[in-house]
Parts: sequence; structure tokens; C-alpha cells
Amino acid sequence: MSRFLFVVPPLAGHIHPAAAVAAELAERGHEISWAGQPAVIERLIRTKARIYPTAGPTSIDDRPRELRGVAALKFLWEDFFGPLAQAMAPGVTTAALEAGPDVMVVDQQTVAGALVAERLGVPYVTSSTTSAELSGSLVGMPKVDEWITGLLDGLRQRLGDPSARYDPRFSPRLSLVFSTEELTGAQPLAQGPVAYVGPALGPRPDVPDFPWHWIDADDSRDLALISLGTANTAVGARFLESCVQAVRARSDRLRAVVVDPGGVLGEPAADDDVLIHPAVPQLSLLEQADAVVCHAGHNTVTEALWHGVPLVVAPIRDDQPVVASQVTGAGAGVRVRFGRADAVRIGGALDAVLREPDYRATARRIRDSFRAAGGAGAAAVRLEQLAAEEEEEEEEPWWTELSL
Repeated sequence: MSRFLFVVPPLAGHIHPAAAVAAELAERGHEISWAGQPAVIERLIRTKARIYPTAGPTSIDDRPRELRGVAALKFLWEDFFGPLAQAMAPGVTTAALEAGPDVMVVDQQTVAGALVAERLGVPYVTSSTTSAELSGSLVGMPKVDEWITGLLDGLRQRLGDPSARYDPRFSPRLSLVFSTEELTGAQPLAQGPVAYVGPALGPRPDVPDFPWHWIDADDSRDLALISLGTANTAVGARFLESCVQAVRARSDRLRAVVVDPGGVLGEPAADDDVLIHPAVPQLSLLEQADAVVCHAGHNTVTEALWHGVPLVVAPIRDDQPVVASQVTGAGAGVRVRFGRADAVRIGGALDAVLREPDYRATARRIRDSFRAAGGAGAAAVRLEQLAAEEEEEEEEPWWTELSL
């Protein structure tokens, strides 16, 4: 049996894949612990484990709506991930010293985990919940790349080993990428060993009040799932309204479930054509969906493609433009501009992915690559192997030389 400590931010999209891998490891008899914000982690994991609390900002929902591109990227690191690392470091240190993990599994953008691990000499693996960091998305923007490097170097001086020279977003031992190259293409910035394990899907929290009878009432029309995720509710009203209009204009052949966690469309409602609900059992719903309209969030995209469902992607910011380019580059969907997409453009994109067979064929090809990659099971095997290798190399565990 080995001990694994997962270090995650308070973001559902970053926790879901880690939770699936942790559940697989626990099923295999390993000891699991977490470092992060308990209120978020407890809601998203389905197996019992000790959670070591950490401080820090709880969400990024309050960032200015108008931020896009480089400005949004700078805000993300300067005002969220950077402060989060600084705030989490004491709690992560306590977690590592008390749990004594053989391996830490660290979210790629939760660099407190990587920096604490390197300072303490703990082996760690990167959990790449978005492949955008590996994509070379900053190539051609050297000033942005230089700025992020400077920010990470400053955090390393305060939290990590100042003599280290590698990028803390990429473990020198292993990075687990929850996708495959059939979607991502070549990844020029990968550092150290990389394992493409495909999406790690596991049990999700129940949505007990979801009206499945609405889904079951009509199977003659195509079904679209429309979602902007959980971190874009403040900017999504106009886009979601346009999606609803596009669906209603095609009500003879199309109906849709619209996810509206912020209530920007009003109270939850349903008629023959559109179901508006604050939360959905997404994985189960995707088994019946024919198309997905989304913000190109990495989890939503990979979950749709796991089910062979083509997409209409409308990236807003952060890694979403990179993921959207992966979707269109592979031929698994159509991109629309979030800020300019109206009912006509969204409807035309839906018509394309539903009527042109190449989109579904490509989505199914990517689905096959995802399932062959192994998901949470493959990730668990790689982690077990690394833990065994580290045990063979060390006469005594790293934590026997340390104390609180």
C-alpha cells in the first residue's frame, strides 16, 4: 500500500479528474488524503479521505466581466493562482508532513503543491486537468511567457527550492494529461515524462431533482446540451438566451437542456422544447445527447467527446480558446465567437454538427482514443509504478528526516 496526497484548487473542473483517480487508488487499497478547501472537496469526492484545510480565494467568479485574452490570463495568475499558492503553502506543508505521502499528485495550476514538494523533497506528479499549458499557447507572446515565468520564480523563492530550475507546472517525474493526442495534437512545451491517459471520469454528486421524465418524454428529436460551466455564469445571459432562440427556431427537429447555475435566465422552467435547470447529471445526460454547445472548458469538451458527441464551442477566456482550437483542428466541432454569436450563428453551427456526418465520425474516433487510453485506471497504474520505483530507490521515506 502507498500513500498519495492530492493538492487541488477550489475549482470543480480541476477536482473531478483527480477525484476519479483518487477513487481508483482507494479501490486498490492505497491511502488517500487531500489538501485544499474542505467545503469544495467534500462536495465533489465520493470516497472517505482525510482533507487537510488550506487557505486562499474560494472562486474566480468575481473577476471583471470584460477581461479577455492576455488581460484575463494575467488576472488569472496575478489575482488568483499566485495568491492561491501563497495562501495554500502552509496548509500543504502541514498535510505533507502529517500524511507522509509516498507521492503527491498536484494540480498543474496549484503550484503551492509543486513548490512545497520540491522544498521537502517529496516526489510529485502533475495533474494536467487542461492540456492548454502543454500546447505552446504562449508561443509568439514572449512578454507574457516571461511575465508568468517571473511570477513562478518569485513564488519559488518564497515557497520552494530556490535552486530548482524546472517549470513547477511540469513535474520532472511525470505529468498526467487527461486527454489524448488525437484531440490535442503534438504538445511542444511538455517537460519531463507525459502520460496521455484520457479523461478520468468517476461518480459525480447526485442531482436528485433533475426531471428525467422531460428527457424520456420525446426521443424523436435531436437533443442538445447547452452549458457554460460553473465559472462563467456572470457573463453568460446573452449567449444562453441566443442558444434558446436558436433551439426554438428548430423545434421541429431539436430540443435542448440549458444549464443555468446562476439563474441568469430566470427561474428553472421547462416546455416541450427547452428545459432550463441549475444543475444537471452531465455524464448521464451526455449518453443521450446529440450535440453540445459550451464554452470549450476542458472537462465539458472531453466528457462530450468521451461519449462521441460533436460540439459547438464558444470560448470565453483562460484555456478555452486553446481547447476550442483543438476541437476544430481535430474536426470534432464548430467554433462561434462568444461575444458576437447570435441565434442565427449558433443555429447554423448546430445544424452543421448535427447534419454533417464528419463531425460525429471524428468525435467517435476521439472517443475511441479516450477509452483506449484507460482514464482513471491508467493514471492509477502510473502512480502505483512511480510510488514503487521511489520506494526502491530510497532506503528510508523522505518524511523520516523531518518533523513539525
